[in-house]
Amino acid sequence: MKTLLITGGTGGLGSVVVARLAREYRCVLLYHSTVPDLVEGVRADLGDEASVRAAVAQVDAPYGLVHLAGGWAGGKVSETTTETWERMIGLNLTSAFTVIREVLPRMARPGRIITISSEATRKKLAASAAYTIAKTALNTLIEMTAAEVAGSGITANALLPGTLDDVLRERVADAILFLLSDAAAGINGSLIAVESRS
Repeated sequence: MKTLLITGGTGGLGSVVVARLAREYRCVLLYHSTVPDLVEGVRADLGDEASVRAAVAQVDAPYGLVHLAGGWAGGKVSETTTETWERMIGLNLTSAFTVIREVLPRMARPGRIITISSEATRKKLAASAAYTIAKTALNTLIEMTAAEVAGSGITANALLPGTLDDVLRERVADAILFLLSDAAAGINGSLIAVESRS
């Protein structure tokens, strides 16, 4: 059974995704507080690179990294505090950078990297400046990673869902399962919108 490293696996989206993935994969969660009974877990603080490095080192040759961790805060540019800015960059960009950097040298071939971005990166709505900028930078991180791994058997892609209602959580899980599959071996560097409406 192929091994997946998963971040953010205990939240609303994460619980749905992990339940689906655990049917077909060995799921190892990088967790901060608790981990569901149906999967394995390695404690890690995604804001601490030494902690991430130590956690990733405990998992041999993962097939996939599914990075679900992130966070949201609203606010216009003129209203955004430095604290909020740094928190959004940390949660939505730096955490992904750190985990991808540590996992890549250990990843199996073929392998898959999948992150959760946001449709906000396409719509650029007001009053979500720090969040949208961080997620837009995440998209670029995925595109750069995809360029670096091209031809290696590893792929890197991002999903861009909107507001995560129950239907959309299930569709995100479906999309992740597809990107992990052999059928998606030719998809690399894509930013894929996921919609809840038919």
